[in-house]
Amino acid sequence: MEELRREIRHHDYLYYVLNRPEISDEAYDDLFDELKRLEEEHPELRSPDSPTERVAGRPLEAFPAVEHLVPMRSLDSSREPASLRRFDERVRKGTGGAVRYVLEPKLDGLSVELVYEDGVLARASTRGDGVRGEGVTENVRTIKAVPLRLRRARSAPALLAVRGEVIMRLSAFEELNARLMRVGKEPFANPRNAAAGSLRQLDPRVTASRPLDIFFYDLLHAEGASFETHRQVLEAFGAWGLRTTEMVRDAREVDDVLRYHRDLEAERDELEYEIDGVVVKVDDLALRARLGETARHPRWAFALKFAPRREVTRVIDIVPSVGRSGTVTPVAIMRPVEIGGVTVSRATLHNREEVERLDVRPGDMVRIERAGDVIPQVVERLPARGERGPRFRMPATCPSCGTPLVTSGPHTYCPNGLRCPAQLAGRLQHLGSRDALDIEGLGEETARLLVSEGLVRELPDLFDLEPEQLEPLPGFAKKSSEKLVASIRKASRTELARFLYGLGIPSVGAKVARDLAERFRSFEAVREADAETLAEVPGIGPHVAGAVSEFIRDRDNRRIVDRLLDGRITVTGAKRAARGPLEGLTFVVTGTLDRWSRRELEELLERHGAHVTSSVSGATSYLVVGEGPGSKLATAERLGVERLSEAELADLLERHGVR
Repeated sequence: MEELRREIRHHDYLYYVLNRPEISDEAYDDLFDELKRLEEEHPELRSPDSPTERVAGRPLEAFPAVEHLVPMRSLDSSREPASLRRFDERVRKGTGGAVRYVLEPKLDGLSVELVYEDGVLARASTRGDGVRGEGVTENVRTIKAVPLRLRRARSAPALLAVRGEVIMRLSAFEELNARLMRVGKEPFANPRNAAAGSLRQLDPRVTASRPLDIFFYDLLHAEGASFETHRQVLEAFGAWGLRTTEMVRDAREVDDVLRYHRDLEAERDELEYEIDGVVVKVDDLALRARLGETARHPRWAFALKFAPRREVTRVIDIVPSVGRSGTVTPVAIMRPVEIGGVTVSRATLHNREEVERLDVRPGDMVRIERAGDVIPQVVERLPARGERGPRFRMPATCPSCGTPLVTSGPHTYCPNGLRCPAQLAGRLQHLGSRDALDIEGLGEETARLLVSEGLVRELPDLFDLEPEQLEPLPGFAKKSSEKLVASIRKASRTELARFLYGLGIPSVGAKVARDLAERFRSFEAVREADAETLAEVPGIGPHVAGAVSEFIRDRDNRRIVDRLLDGRITVTGAKRAARGPLEGLTFVVTGTLDRWSRRELEELLERHGAHVTSSVSGATSYLVVGEGPGSKLATAERLGVERLSEAELADLLERHGVR
């Protein structure tokens, strides 16, 4: 049993910390199930730090108050470079000269303290007021990136307190909100709120169902251990299995900090999680002690924040918009404004209760926000300066098809399914999206046009189109008509995962579709599987399995799928992990390339056996550098990772026989 625990902890570390799994999910599940069986047979041999103990316990009546081993100070911060320069001057004056800083991204999540005793997680708490916080130990134990027992636990201090940031990645945040809305619950406003709300659940089972993640960045207390620099602390974290961000850089001058700040801000929207600035820390721990702390924040650290991705504009109108799932959402139509390099003229108001809460009306000035790739949203109504329009009222019937609308909690739905033109157009656009059939030219406007002109009455009609039918349409000519039809024909042969995702099955995102494809290998096998069989797929619980089963067994859906598969679409089996001349190599791509799009290059590399990741680490074989690279380039230089220009990459591929 102890050997199984060690092996499972090792694979957890490879998967959740290094992002470099060595075994398949099925092999991991076999190990886990064997340990679980043995512990059930021999309960007297259970261990509190066993991987099986991540399973959430009973709901709490309230969170206990927990006093931190060391106060968790907040950071002095500003968006002004002048404030950073004043901080640097104070540090140099207090240390008497030269200083080295460690730069890290400022994670936008929920700060927590984790305490380990003899290498085993003993308790976890939120920051609270900095002196004491809420005890969330059972909830933190469900986060798979948190080691219940430290690696090399014998080398760890007998009593160790570390500080980390609980986050939710953007893709997981979007999937969680979609899941909440499908069952009539209020979605979270942003990933930070989603992480905080998920961690602070009295029922740990709810937290366990939420896709939380964590990074560690500060040592609070280490009994019997000493370090000279913050860099040494981060290295020790890595050895103990406490994941740290890979975007760490050293600096000696303010200009180095400002350059790092610019690089990260430029790369901000490419990241998988939200950051809102840069943290500057004195590296030398003895110098930190000399600088000391105020009652509120340490004198040896400073946060230079990014400019907020918020702008003020005027609401022109509020209209109900019908999505592909039938959800009717109030959308603010606004004077166009640029946020983070993107022009925004529409922003979601979520649901009718949110409109009432904000009391947004035509004519109002509002503050809008765009976080990562999340749809722009209205976050605040500013005090009225002129005449305001009438209050928004959700219509009684669907604005697209006239069907009486139904309500579920704060949400409103059109129950007419694919007979509703707006839902059909949304499903059509989804079918042609990048992770589905990837049909070039089939965007939102074209999908609506095809439906409104009666050329597509059901999804299969798309594959019967001829260029002559498209030429008379607004915005089309002979060449553009032929190009779209050719793109549709090309997409008619597709992989199983893309087809499953493209069907728009509730709860099935791109990852779930890949998991289903890998497990069942053919659409017929998916169709024949019952809900219990579907639920056995790792990562797919009863709710998703039920949604898939219900969708496949629906009479109209079966008829549409049968039409698609009747000579219109050819679905190939799931691809197994590729083996090829690039096997064993790990690539990261940064910047803009001329010869390939980033997606095309990643697919090419993976097709020939390479592993492609989004972050540079010591395990990265090559960083491919295009025009306008971000901070990944500096990380690669610091770690000694070999960099390749586009031409050098082409030479490497040719040497390996890849074309």
